[in-house]
Amino acid sequence: MKYALVIFETDESRRRIQADRTAYRKEYEDWIGGLAAAGKLVGGEALETGHTAPATVRTPADGTPVVTDGPAHTGEETLGGWFVVDVTDRAEAIELAKSLPTPETVEIRPVLESA
Repeated sequence: MKYALVIFETDESRRRIQADRTAYRKEYEDWIGGLAAAGKLVGGEALETGHTAPATVRTPADGTPVVTDGPAHTGEETLGGWFVVDVTDRAEAIELAKSLPTPETVEIRPVLESA
């Protein structure tokens, strides 16, 4: 089964990145390398979160798209990227997410597989 591990940056993770980006990146790369070595990593992408603000498009019932600068959901957590893992079940996906050594929030979602 494939699951997306959706990564949300937090105030704490941003603080640690700013304090020592190289050390932070090493922790992340070691974790990703472990997933890959175990044959669990399918793919993933990091999003640019530091320099360019996101834009959000919402289309209400009248069908007229409305564009705003900023994330779809405001708050401390910022969408930072995702990984797709291939695991036996939801419990294993949760365990992989729990093993992330950095202080992001991880949302675990099953990937819809086409017929």
